[in-house]
Formats: sequence, structure tokens, C-alpha cells
Amino acid sequence: MEENFDRAPGAGRTRNLPVDPGLVGNAGAGDTKPAFFNQREPLRQPRTLPPFGENNISTANDMAAGDLRRPSKPQQSANANSMSASRRGNEVDTIVKSSKLSASAPEFIPSGINQYEENTFYDESEGYYSEPTLADMVTEFLGHLSSSPGSFESDIEYITGMFNSWVNTEELLNELVELIYTQSTAIPNFAYTGARLCNYLSHHLTISPQSGNFRQLLLKRCRIEYEQREVAVRGDAETQKKLHSYVLFLGELYLNLEVKSAKGHPNRADILLQALNDLMNSLFNNPVDANLICAVKLLKLTGSVLDDAWKESGKPHMEKLIQRIETILLDATCSRDVRQMLLKLVELRSSDWGRVRAAAAASNATPDNDPNYFMNEPTFYTEDGTPFTAADPEYAEKYQEILDRQDYFSDADGENGNELYDDSEDEMEPEMEEAFEHFCRESERKRQQ
Repeated sequence: MEENFDRAPGAGRTRNLPVDPGLVGNAGAGDTKPAFFNQREPLRQPRTLPPFGENNISTANDMAAGDLRRPSKPQQSANANSMSASRRGNEVDTIVKSSKLSASAPEFIPSGINQYEENTFYDESEGYYSEPTLADMVTEFLGHLSSSPGSFESDIEYITGMFNSWVNTEELLNELVELIYTQSTAIPNFAYTGARLCNYLSHHLTISPQSGNFRQLLLKRCRIEYEQREVAVRGDAETQKKLHSYVLFLGELYLNLEVKSAKGHPNRADILLQALNDLMNSLFNNPVDANLICAVKLLKLTGSVLDDAWKESGKPHMEKLIQRIETILLDATCSRDVRQMLLKLVELRSSDWGRVRAAAAASNATPDNDPNYFMNEPTFYTEDGTPFTAADPEYAEKYQEILDRQDYFSDADGENGNELYDDSEDEMEPEMEEAFEHFCRESERKRQQ
């Protein structure tokens, strides 16, 4: 009883986990120290075991002797696992000895695979990667310009140099024109950057075969779509969408493509003027919403430039287009939003496309040629509160009256107005003080009500 009470709390309590038989066998008779390492469930035996030798047999006998002193179910399970693992190991050895497989056997090729097919992409010097093509390079460059249009100026020389090193035949030049045209009309919002790229390449590509240079081949490619306009405006939605992308790209091309004249000054490609006029007439011939929206976008983009060019050549094309728009507003059954767009376009053209003419130079400005001549002049008021400015015909007389009344040129202020300022004039007279106090009291009374 006393030994039970002298032990520490929890001492001697176990969770019925087996103790290593070796530890039990080596412990002395008077050693009552508890075991600190609890034997856990044995780990899974490896799939293959070395053949049992004498050491293994002796170890198994020792374990069996320990089991006689203290039987343990988990230890029996471990022995069973060892025996099953040894049997599996013996079976594996038997299979290996009886196997007919050989390391020197020919390569196994599954059925359905052509063993004589050559890998065209393999190169001992460059690995398995195929050599890039012109299409890959153009797609990469245009994708970069589309995502980073601000880098156009800094990257265009490198891009042009790469094109000059690649495009050295007529076939490659035609492929380059087709790729740039396709990407410029397919990538959203890329028409402006594509037109700038076409203008730069038309002046800096060195190749110029007999069939035409870059600019001539590009205009020929655009002419193919131009000749199909009447069919495209009445086509399905996808065909109309491609036509609208082409129309906007052609508008950007007219604004950005420069053609050197005989005098050396760059001019716009006048050949595109008639094409743009015909395209807008074709869009108005089938006044559905999509075609009308495309025509409005084109006129907002190029309207002022086209109007000036047609006026210089004496052609009334813009007046006829505006008349057609007004007729569509009266007769066509377009949606309300498209109708508002057309009305805004007519108003924009009536205001000279929103342009503000430059004012006359300051040295030559007069009230007759500069509407902003009196913009920064001060505004004065007469005794009865009537405002007047320098634009008033009686301005000189009224202004002189104000100067005389305030004595701006009196001797009291001195010649240069640099005399000391006397702040005694800022003091209020008794009547003014009384009136101010009355005003304050009335304001306080109204605020409290």
C-alpha cells in the first residue's frame, strides 16, 4: 500500500503498448524504472527482403523467446508480416531467375507507329525547336505594338531592320503585305498603329520588285476588298464586320500614308479619296444600324480632312453625303441611338467639325478680326449699377468719369503712388458704426428665431 502511495502521479500507468522484449530481458531484477519509449505498430515491411540467413533466424528465435516471457499481439502481427514478405521476396527471386527478358533485346515499338517516320523538327545544333517563320515574327511584332503602342517610335527601326533582313524575295514581300493587312483589320483598335506601320515600311523597306513596292502592293490588296463592297454590305453579320474593319483601316491609311510628290513634299494618297466616298455611299445604300455606325465613325475620323480636300478640288461630295444622312433620318427605320448619332454628326459638320480657327496675332489683333479682343478686359459699373466694358461704345467717357470721381491722379497720392499708406481712413464714422451694430443685432435675432 505504501509503495502505491509513494509513486508519482501517473507512474506505472501504461496504455497497454508492448515493451521491447530486448529491454525486458536486459533489465535487472531490482530495476523498477519504467520504459520511456513506447513500442508502436510496426512499419510496413519492404516489398523485397534479403534472404534469411543465420542472423535472421537467431534474431527470430530471440524474439520468439521474448514472446514466451511476455506475449504481444502486435509482435505476432509483425512476425506474420515478415514471413509473408519473405515469401513474396522468394517469389520475386523465382520470377527473376525464370525471366526471358534481356537487356540486349531490340527496341520495343508499339503497333500503329511508323518507325521509319523522321522527326523534321529535330536538329542536333538547335534541339527540337523549329526555325521561326515570317508569319511568327510578324505576329509577334504586331502583338507587341498592339499591347504597347507607345513603344512604336522606339521599336519601329528594329522591326524594320528585321523585315529587311527577312524579306528578300517577291513572294515574301507579298506575304508580309498580306500578314500586316490581315492583322490590321482583325486586331481590335489596331487600325491606327497598323496605318502608321504601313507608312513607315513604305519608305524604309529596301526591297522593290518589278510587281511593285510595299505601298503599291498594299493598295492592290485594299482594292480587292473595295471591289467586293456591294456584296459585303448586304452579307451576314460576320461579313459586314470584316467590311467595317476594312473601312476604318482605309480611313486611317488615308490620314497616315504619305506619298512623295514631284516637288518633294509628302502628300496624302489621293487615290483613297474616291474609294472612301464610294464606301460611304455603299454603306448608306443599305442603312442598317451596323452600316450607319461604321459610316458615322469614318466621318468623325476623316470628315474634316475629306471636306477640305473636296472643297479644294471643287467636288460637292460632302454636301451630298450630308443630304443622304438627312434623308435617312427622315425615312430609314434605324434605332433611336443611331438616329442620335446621325443628328450629332450633322451638327458637328455644321460647326466646321468642331474646329476653332486660330486667333489673330497679338500685335495684329483688332476688335474686327479677333472675337476675343476684349476677353481679358475688366468690367466696370456705373453709379446706377449698369456694367460696361471696353467693348462699350461709351467706354472712354464712362471710364474717364470714374477716374475723375476717384481722383486717381490727385496730388495726395504722389507722382508714383509710393507714399506711406494712412490707414486712418479705414475707420468707420459714427453713423456707419451704428448701422453696422444694428445689422448685427438683426442678424442675430433672425438666426435665433
